[in-house]
Amino acid sequence: MADNLKGIVLMTLAMFGLALSDMFVKLASGVLPPAQIILLVGGGTTLVYAAGALAFGMPLFSRAFFRPVILLRTFAEAVAGVSMMTAIALVPLSTVTAIMQSNPLLVTMGAALFLSEKVGWRRWLAIAVGLVAMLMIVRPGGSDYDATVLIAVVAACALSARDLATRAAPGSIPSLVLAAWGFAGSLLGGAVLMAFGPGAAPVEGVTLVYLIAAVAVTALGYYALTASVRVGQLSTVAPFRYTRLVFAMAIAVTVFAERPDGWTIAGSLLIVASGVYTFLRERRIARAMATPEGAGPV
Repeated sequence: MADNLKGIVLMTLAMFGLALSDMFVKLASGVLPPAQIILLVGGGTTLVYAAGALAFGMPLFSRAFFRPVILLRTFAEAVAGVSMMTAIALVPLSTVTAIMQSNPLLVTMGAALFLSEKVGWRRWLAIAVGLVAMLMIVRPGGSDYDATVLIAVVAACALSARDLATRAAPGSIPSLVLAAWGFAGSLLGGAVLMAFGPGAAPVEGVTLVYLIAAVAVTALGYYALTASVRVGQLSTVAPFRYTRLVFAMAIAVTVFAERPDGWTIAGSLLIVASGVYTFLRERRIARAMATPEGAGPV
């Protein structure tokens, strides 16, 4: 039986941990280039998940790794890791986090386009509203437009591709192994970026503390995220993913003295509203499909 309260608590803790991870990455980016942060944080997190998999007797290597869907997932994770950490380093944290909240909407759209899942006009409308809200945040062509914000858009799309590939991945591959492979993929992306970057900088003092903290809260955050959807009903706990926006905005204002403008705030609220509606709609459809009359429109 699902324990929704426990799932909600775990999801909220996961989002708090991932918001802290973004904070530590941005703090470290004041000293280190993004490529070096990707290598260090990605490498540390890969070791944590690999050690966890081995501790539970899970093989880290198998022929399943070479299945197209797993290779696609690893590639998407690599692109997501590189673009996400680069965006955090170069773009205001509040803006990056707001754009990332479009992930559930992009996943729903991708599932309809590539996995043949049925999506009715109401959810398509919610997706359209969410995409318009993203444009409100990015504001291409505006007087204060900064093209670096597109890196965050790439990260959101890559994370959505990763989630879609995860849905299609064989259930026989443990989550810890998938996570280890995914973060290992980000190492490759970081290495390529490092080859064309300014080179490594010394890691010492408080910067080392930031990196260790980033690895710790990232690993714990993803573990809590996985646990939340396993102990609670997905349709109930998933909307609490948006607490990450609350935590990130608080961190952006208090730690980095950011002041999100009205367009960013309005776009963020629209994305959250669209995403929550999509979750609630999917929950209603799941209940309807469980009844003999559940073959109606979605």
